[in-house]
Amino acid sequence: MSLEGKVIFIVDDDYDYLYQLKFQLERWGCKVVTAESQKQAEDIIKNLKPDLAILDLMMEHEDSGFVLSYKMKGKYPDVPVIIATAVASETGMSFGLHAGEDKNWIKADTYLEKGLHPENLKKELEKLLK
Repeated sequence: MSLEGKVIFIVDDDYDYLYQLKFQLERWGCKVVTAESQKQAEDIIKNLKPDLAILDLMMEHEDSGFVLSYKMKGKYPDVPVIIATAVASETGMSFGLHAGEDKNWIKADTYLEKGLHPENLKKELEKLLK
């Protein structure tokens, strides 16, 4: 599957990470819309239905990504959402999206550790967009 022309919404308060991810996705032919905060993202999703969203977990608040994911799925239930985080490597905290209580309140399709190799990221995107 080609990612050509897919609209990907990226939200991250780390400008360097945001820029690198945007650059990579554009190389694959994606159209990329970005936001640098939960608030900015909430304003954007009022009028934008992307093909897929990649949301940082910790921004203004420790759960900003979860809140955004919840709001995104409430408005656009069919849009795949990825939570991108470095929280496990930085804090040792972990969570899962496939079972139990976490699945009930974390409205994301998957989560990825930041620093994922580009080809692995591409495979995840293609899987979620098929």
